Amino acid sequence: MKEQCSIEVHNLTTTYGNTPVLWDVDFELPSGQIIGIIGPNGSGKTTLLKTIMGLLSPASGYVKIFDKNIDQMRERIAYVPQRESVDWDFPASVFDVVKMGRYRSNNLFRRSTKTDLAIVEESIEKVGLSDFRNRQISQLSGGQQQRVFIARALAQKADIYLMDEPFVGVDAATENAILSLLQEMKKDGKTVLMIHHDLQTVSDYFDYLVLLNTRLIAKGTPQEVLTEENLSNAYGGQLTLLAKVANLIKENEFPIRERDVDL
Repeated sequence: MKEQCSIEVHNLTTTYGNTPVLWDVDFELPSGQIIGIIGPNGSGKTTLLKTIMGLLSPASGYVKIFDKNIDQMRERIAYVPQRESVDWDFPASVFDVVKMGRYRSNNLFRRSTKTDLAIVEESIEKVGLSDFRNRQISQLSGGQQQRVFIARALAQKADIYLMDEPFVGVDAATENAILSLLQEMKKDGKTVLMIHHDLQTVSDYFDYLVLLNTRLIAKGTPQEVLTEENLSNAYGGQLTLLAKVANLIKENEFPIRERDVDL
C-alpha cells in the first residue's frame, strides 16, 4: 500500500494563532485517483491544502509526498488556487500566464525552449482556449479564467495537482471540460486532490473522499464516507438535510443541491 501512496498526512495539527484549524489529522491517499476534500465551511479544507503544499507550517505532525519531504518534491506538485484569490486585472495574456507553469525555482531567468513553448500551447489547447491565447486575462469570462489556471498547472507536468474549488462560479460547459480533463489526467496516472462543496456531484466526480471538520471525520470511497453517521459528525445541526442527501445517494437518485451551505 505505502509505495502506492501519493500523499501521507500524519498527526497533523495546524493553527491560526492559538486556534487549531486542523487537529491531529492522519491519512494516506492513493495515487492516480481523483480525490475530493469535503466538509462544512471553516472545517479546514483550504488550510489542509496549503499545509500539504508547505505554504503553512504545521504546529505538529508532518506531510510526505511520495514518501519524501515537500521541499524535495515541489516540482512534482501543481496548485490551482481559488479564482477569487487572483488579481485578474494583472496585465498578462492567456499565453503569458500558462507559460509561468514552465518556470522553476532554479531557472526563473532561463529563456523558454521550444519544448517549453510546445508544452504551453498543448496545455492551452487541452483546456479549449487556443482561440484566446493572446487575450488579456481580464477580458475572459469566469469559466475561461479558471481554465487558464488549470492550463498553467498542466504546463508544469506535475504528478500531483491540488485544486481549491475549481468548479465554483463556472458555467456548465467549463465544468464538463474540467471533468473530461481530470479523467484524462487520471488515465495518465496523475493524482488530483480537490476541495469541493457540492454533495450533489461528489459520488460522480470522485474516486476517494476526505471528510473534515477540524478533525478527520472519514476517508474512503464515496459510499464509505457519505453515511448518516459521518455526515452527522461533520455537519451537526445540518444533519437532517444532509441525511436526506446521503439516503438519496445510496438510492442512486439525484440529491438536492444545497445552495446556501458551503461544503
